[in-house]
Amino acid sequence: MSKLLASLGSLSLGSLALAAVAATSAHAQDTVKIGVIAAFTGQFADTAAQIDQGIKLYIKKHGDTVAGKKIVVIARDTGGPDAAKATQLAQELVTRDGVDILAGFTLTPEALGAASVSEKAKKFMVNMNAATSIVITKSPYMVRTSVTLPMIASTMGTWAATKGGVKKAYTMVADFGPGIDAEKWFHKAFKDAGGEIVGSVRMAVANPDFSAYVQAAKDKGPESIFMFIPGGAQPAALGKAFSERGIDPAKIKLLSTGEPVDDTAIKALGELALGRISAWHYDHNHPSQLNKDFVSAFNADNKRNPDFFAMGGYDGMHVIYEALKKTVGNTDGESLVNAAKGLSWESPRGPVMIDPETRDIVQTVYIRKVEKVGDRIVNVEFDKYEKVKDPK
Repeated sequence: MSKLLASLGSLSLGSLALAAVAATSAHAQDTVKIGVIAAFTGQFADTAAQIDQGIKLYIKKHGDTVAGKKIVVIARDTGGPDAAKATQLAQELVTRDGVDILAGFTLTPEALGAASVSEKAKKFMVNMNAATSIVITKSPYMVRTSVTLPMIASTMGTWAATKGGVKKAYTMVADFGPGIDAEKWFHKAFKDAGGEIVGSVRMAVANPDFSAYVQAAKDKGPESIFMFIPGGAQPAALGKAFSERGIDPAKIKLLSTGEPVDDTAIKALGELALGRISAWHYDHNHPSQLNKDFVSAFNADNKRNPDFFAMGGYDGMHVIYEALKKTVGNTDGESLVNAAKGLSWESPRGPVMIDPETRDIVQTVYIRKVEKVGDRIVNVEFDKYEKVKDPK
C-alpha cells in the first residue's frame, strides 16, 4: 500500500482516482465517504458552521446508515474563497481519503475549484451553497441544493417593478460571480418590467468599509437601491453605512437578496433594519409546521436558529441519502447524479426539486419585509413566486 501511494504523484488525476478507488475498495463496500469542503476558518467561518450543522442534524434525524452503508463525513477547510485550495483539497479527498462524494462549498471559488476534480474523477458533487449560476455547468456530476442569485435577483426585479411601485433603481453588488449574476438579472427583470436603472456599482468583496459606495448611491437620488453582498459580518456593516449616510427605507426602498437582512445583520442593526424588503428562499420564520419542527431540532442541538446555509446542508444530505437509496448503495458518480435528477420533496423551506435537465434547484422564492412582531424584529413573508428556476 505504501509503495502504491508513493507512486501516485506521477499519475494523472484520472489515474489517481482509479488507483485510490482500487486501493480502498474493501472499505468502500461498507462505507460512503463524503468529503465536505468549506471555509471553516476566516471571514466566512460561520457560513461553513451552519452548513456543517445542517449536515449533522440530517444525519442525526435519519441515521448514519443508508442502503446498508455507514455514512462517514470528512471535513476540510479552505480558509476562505480560494479556488486553488479547494482544488487541492478535493484532489486529496479523492486520492488519499477515498471519498465517494464531494459536498459543501461556502462560496463560488471553492465550488469551481472542486468541480474540475468532480468531473475528472467522476465523483458525485453536491453544491450546498455556492450561488453563481455557471457553477452547475462545471461538472456533469454536480447538483445544487441552495439557490442561485439569478433566480432571486430576477424575482426581486420583477416584483419591484410590477408590485413594489418602483420605477427607478440603483444597484450595489459584491464584485465576484454571485454579485455579477445578481446585478445582471435584477437589471434584466427590472427593465423588462418597465423599470429604469439609474446607476450601479460593484464593491470589493473583502472591503468592510461601504461608506463611499453608499454615498455614491445616495448622490443618484434613486427611488430604490437593490443590493447583494455575501453573508458573515458584511451585511451589518453595509446596513450601518446606510444609516450613517442618512438613507431611510421609508423614503428610499432598500431591496436585496436574503444575506443583507439575515439574522446576524438584523441583530446588529436592530430597528435600523425595519422596512427593508428582500427576496429569498428560506428563513427560520417560515410558518410551515415542517419548518417549525426543523428549527426546534436545530436550536436544541446548536442553541441558535438555522439560516439558509444550514438549509442547503440539510437538503444536500437529503439528496445524498435519497440518491443512495435509489442506487442501492452504488456510489458511482453517474449512477448517483442520475438518481438525483428529478428528485422532489417537501423541505422545511417549502416544495423543492432537482431539475432533471439542469441539475439545479427549483423552489419557491418569498418576498419579505423586516417588521417588528411583538418584541422581535424579523423577516415577514407577504408574497411568493412558486417553482422558480435559474433563468440562465
